[in-house]
Formats: sequence, C-alpha cells, structure tokens
Amino acid sequence: MILRGVLFDATGTLIEPREPAGRTYSRMARHFGVEISEWRMGDAFARILRQAPLMLFSDEATKRIPALERDWWRQVVRSTIRAADSTVRFEDFDRFFDELFAHYAAADAWHPRAGSLEVLRLLRQASLQTGIVSNFDHRLQGILQGLGFSGLLDCVVTPSQARSAKPAAAIFESALEALGLTARETVFVGDDDERDLTGAANLGMRAIDVRGLATLLDLPASLGLE
Repeated sequence: MILRGVLFDATGTLIEPREPAGRTYSRMARHFGVEISEWRMGDAFARILRQAPLMLFSDEATKRIPALERDWWRQVVRSTIRAADSTVRFEDFDRFFDELFAHYAAADAWHPRAGSLEVLRLLRQASLQTGIVSNFDHRLQGILQGLGFSGLLDCVVTPSQARSAKPAAAIFESALEALGLTARETVFVGDDDERDLTGAANLGMRAIDVRGLATLLDLPASLGLE
C-alpha cells in the first residue's frame, strides 16, 4: 500500500515544554511561598500524570468540556503537590493553579522539537497528508498556531473531539477519517510505547518511535522518501 499520510503525537514528538515541568511547578510555587525542589516536583508530576484517568467526558458534557478539562488538570496539579510534599499548604492554591494553567496555554511555554516544522514541510512537499493525534486538551490548537504549525497539519484530533483517547482505536480512526485514509496508508510517529506505538500498531498502522530518530529530519529517510 502506498504511503499517503503521517500522523504524529504532539507533546514529546512535535512540541515540548521550554523547561521541565518540575522546574516550572517549583518556580511558580515559590512565588506563592511554597518551597518544593524541582526534582521532587518533576518526579511527582510524572507519576501522577501517568496514573491519572484519561481525559474523557460524556456526550452530554460537550459544552462544558473546556471547564471539565481545566478541572481535570486542577486535580492533577493538586495531587502532584501532595505527592511531592504532603506537608505544604498554599494560602491561595486556586490562584497558583490559574497561573500555571494559563502558563501552559501560551505558546511561549513551548517550542517545536528539533526538525518538526521542517519535516512537516518536507512531508507536504511529498504530497503526504499530516496530522496530530494527541491526548492534550483544548489549549493545543492555540499552542500549535502560536508555534507556527498552522497550514502544516490537515487535522488535529484530541479526546474532546473523538470522545476517545490513546491508546484506544477510536481516536486514531477519527484522524484517519478526517484525512480520508486507511491505517495501512498511514504511519504514526510518537514517543509513548503503549499510547502511541502499540495503539497505532494495533490498528494496522506502521508505528515509528521518535526516540529512535536523532531528529525528526531523519523521518523522511526512514519512510523511504529519500
């Protein structure tokens, strides 16, 4: 089957935070008089995020999804603080969370991973469709636009749109439907063994681990385009 499209994960594949999450959490907590080390914050955040339930909501909640996604993150942040140091207390946790949530909504908090914009241009020059399948929330579109990805992606699919989250087949199928492609015509590029690589492979897509590429500019060669 001829390759016609390439789908990507977002965070850790095409984009990444400008600084480690632990550093950001620790720095912003310090502004509120709470001292927790960068290492403890980062370790706690990674553990809590991995254990968190998928960001999925009922069809009846469609109009409230941005608020529900925000509440989901509020619980993750609160659990992260507790896991990092159960003895600390914020005088105004809500304000801390508001500032943290707004920070990660801004494109300035992120940057394109090395080669990501360039490889998307190369793939489109090769007449391939491109898109994102991500478990991110409603902030993703604004971040991508601010980082210069506009016009380089044919679809961006998140759980709120697909009513499904990786590694479930339905979210990948939603992206394939948007592109008008089959799984066999499409490659998925990601960095998570279960949610990205196994999820895509189970549907019949070729899955490429971005961690095995020096930069994303090595992707065309691995696809046989050079």
